[in-house]
Amino acid sequence: MPMLDHTNLRTNRVQANGLTFSYIELGSGPLVLALHGFPDTPYTFHYQMRALAQAGYRVVAPYMRGYFPTDAPPNASYELAALTQDALALIETLSDQPVILIGHDWGAAAAYGAALVAPEKIAKLITLAVPYTEAWWHALSTNPAQQRRSWYMFFFQLPWAEHAVAYNDFTFIERLWQDWSPGWAYPPEAIGAIKEILRQPASLTAALNYYRHSFFPTQSDPALQAIRERSGAPITVSTLYFHGEQDRSVGGETTEGMEKWFPNSLAKHLLSGAGHFIHQEQPEAVNRLILEFLQPKLDGQMSERA
Repeated sequence: MPMLDHTNLRTNRVQANGLTFSYIELGSGPLVLALHGFPDTPYTFHYQMRALAQAGYRVVAPYMRGYFPTDAPPNASYELAALTQDALALIETLSDQPVILIGHDWGAAAAYGAALVAPEKIAKLITLAVPYTEAWWHALSTNPAQQRRSWYMFFFQLPWAEHAVAYNDFTFIERLWQDWSPGWAYPPEAIGAIKEILRQPASLTAALNYYRHSFFPTQSDPALQAIRERSGAPITVSTLYFHGEQDRSVGGETTEGMEKWFPNSLAKHLLSGAGHFIHQEQPEAVNRLILEFLQPKLDGQMSERA
């Protein structure tokens, strides 16, 4: 399947949280901020960008902290609390109204953090592939099946992980994608785009530091303690969640009990035949459910225009 036609996109940069973020955008209207994960690029949302732009939204998808051409300071923090700060700073810079926040993988984790810290800034939350639930974290320490799926997280702690990931033109990344979404014939342009980013040594180390800094307290930034303390609290923002039943990165069982952490509203969809990159594997289904989730907002926009 082809990538989004680049001629339809606008590219720009913005200062937020002390960094220069590069981003792609499409459409005009209320802001949808879309945060990608590992190992990926903003183009991961190309199907959603097109659908949402057609529905009357402005969709902005930044290159996350460390992913070239966004800044990748060698001494910066890459823990989850820093990603949360980034998301909130981008919202504040790009919009004076509450936004629709979308996140996949690490982007989902950052989106949860933003919804915990500043729920008033987020009109609706849409997350994919990484659940917000104690079962996910519990699985990393107790579930042998999830430990096997998450082997790469532990592997990335090794000092020579960069060499192993980059070996043979990043065959490591190709195999991760194939393993995480076993039924998906991913576009060559997509894997080529992330390889091009990771060829920047600073970006490769930054991407691995997401795991190094978030999983070990000794790597934590003391200045971000207040954000870390919010972790695990209920999320009050109305949320839509997607998970692929064939996801070999994060097991579907880790979504069990997720509902109790969303006291106001959670719509959870486990899609059969999809893996970790569910939004690219089944874009029609995902887009339809997203637009239905946003329908009250869309109806309101139509009334205002009338």
